[in-house]
Amino acid sequence: MVGSVRELAFALAIQTPLQATETPALTTDVLVVFAIIAVAVVLFVTQPVPLDVTALGVIVALVVLEPWTTISPDDGIVGFANSATITVLMMFVLSEGVRRTGAVQLLAEQLATFAGDDERRQLGSVIGVSGLSAGFVNNTPVVALMIPVADELAQRTNTSPSRLLIPISYASMLGGMLTLIGTSTNLLASGIVARPEYLGRQFTMFEFTALGVLVLVAGSIYLLVVTPYLLPERIEPREELTDEFDLASYLTEVVIPEGSPLVERTVREALSDVDVDLEAVTLVRDTDVFGASIGEKELVAGDVLVVRTGREAVLDVTEVEGLELLARLDLGDADLETRGDERATPQSLAEVIVAPDGGLVGQTLASSNFRERYDATVLAVRRGPEVVHARMDQRPLRAGDTLLVQTSTEALERLADNRDVIVAGDVTRPTYRRSKLPLALAIVAGVVAIAALEIYPILVTSIAGAVAMVVTGVLEPGEIYGAVDWGVIFLLAGLIPLGLAMERTGAAAFLAGLAVSGAGGLNTIVVLGLFYLFTAVLTELLSNNASVVLMIPVAFDAAVRIGAEPYSFVLAVVFAASTPLLSPVGYQTNLMVYGPGGYEFTDFARVGAPLQLILTVVTTLGIVAIWGV
Repeated sequence: MVGSVRELAFALAIQTPLQATETPALTTDVLVVFAIIAVAVVLFVTQPVPLDVTALGVIVALVVLEPWTTISPDDGIVGFANSATITVLMMFVLSEGVRRTGAVQLLAEQLATFAGDDERRQLGSVIGVSGLSAGFVNNTPVVALMIPVADELAQRTNTSPSRLLIPISYASMLGGMLTLIGTSTNLLASGIVARPEYLGRQFTMFEFTALGVLVLVAGSIYLLVVTPYLLPERIEPREELTDEFDLASYLTEVVIPEGSPLVERTVREALSDVDVDLEAVTLVRDTDVFGASIGEKELVAGDVLVVRTGREAVLDVTEVEGLELLARLDLGDADLETRGDERATPQSLAEVIVAPDGGLVGQTLASSNFRERYDATVLAVRRGPEVVHARMDQRPLRAGDTLLVQTSTEALERLADNRDVIVAGDVTRPTYRRSKLPLALAIVAGVVAIAALEIYPILVTSIAGAVAMVVTGVLEPGEIYGAVDWGVIFLLAGLIPLGLAMERTGAAAFLAGLAVSGAGGLNTIVVLGLFYLFTAVLTELLSNNASVVLMIPVAFDAAVRIGAEPYSFVLAVVFAASTPLLSPVGYQTNLMVYGPGGYEFTDFARVGAPLQLILTVVTTLGIVAIWGV
């Protein structure tokens, strides 16, 4: 271990260049494994099917090609029994228990009070809360809860939420490296290195916390000092959601007059027969207002329909027989709540984000039957800076899309508990089990403490903690299944056999040999930094978990070949795989803030590229200072 700056400088000075060794032969077995990896990478990048489906396909390919891959059917399913997979599953349950008590929400409320109207204090507060919370709670719910907080803070200072949301996402990534349970990547890496051919043991709870603190502090300083100068106000300060979505010109009222041929026809039938592209949003009948699920209601004379249409089509409505155009609707956020009387269902507007791990990704509003399924009507879709109003029903949804929906308060509360979407606007506050907060925190503390003291492994303590969450009433029994991101679980289980095949067939050794040959003559510390940087870039194309599976065997073998410390190379890969900072598609929290921030694709690279270079240096030198090479 190099324990001081002077010793670190001395190590850099005397470090001898690495010596290239002979690259292993390219056998048929290695070629077969590379072919499987190549197909998987293409599918991971293009995503014609979800990532977890691709991972399951990898299992099938490895087992079918067993003579070359050496993966038997029993080996193919070993990922489902892997300690990392089970531990990640349990951590989702523990995170859900903490979320249900409103712990992060309570912290965020205190943050809003502390930050007040000072923009720099607001930025520092959201960075601190996001980073520290993500060390112990999955960063997805942390970011989901911080999005409406950022919106509220931005409104206090009449600034744009775009100034806060990317820092929240990045801070949550960095905070995930504080502990073993901070990210699924850490747990997966721990399971891989526990194999006898690697370290032969798992990571402990706080094994790399010192480096995690160093990375979080360095990243937080950068985010606090530099990002205010790099992030533009993509979304202007607003008073109404309809202003932000440029919606006023697209909502129009039409009335069904006496004698209209549309009387006694359902709303769906009536609008499908007209030549103008109209979508019914709301039906107003006397003092009643009907929001979702109005397609099968029969029209009567005097009904008023609020319809969504394009600017060019507004005048075309006047040519439709049986419809009369009223004045353009001036629809504010609370307008529909004031129409009608106590018999009407109050309607309101809200923003919801398509969750990266939800069931809506890849579906259209039509194929998902969104209106009936969620009892909500989509008025507009925002994808980054682009706002879409026309032909939304046939447009496949992507993770991070922001939907402007009109729905009832009750339906909005149900949406807040649905894993398919994230309610971004602070329109409704879900009912938290605040009385269970001490219990939930005590359970998580017990899980962490017992594992940290190595009384029992994290696998056992996490299972016990999940059981305790249900037994104590923090979670209802049925809630544990909805708490799990099953896509991540299947992705982990599907990729673990791939790493096994890489090691058994010599594919990892072959890649390590190429890396050593290509880096011949370079300082070992420089090679360590290059491994970090290459893994970080690779993670932008693949998932973080896929990058860890592919790169740990290569990094370990490369370190052995050059006589370096394999542990240090493994840590560089693990930390790099958890910080994809260059694009919104690199990590799920980036996707979550992409729509609400109205960001352009390049905004992430503008902020993330300098930070990635800083982290490359900080992480590399931190590893050398703490563990050596």
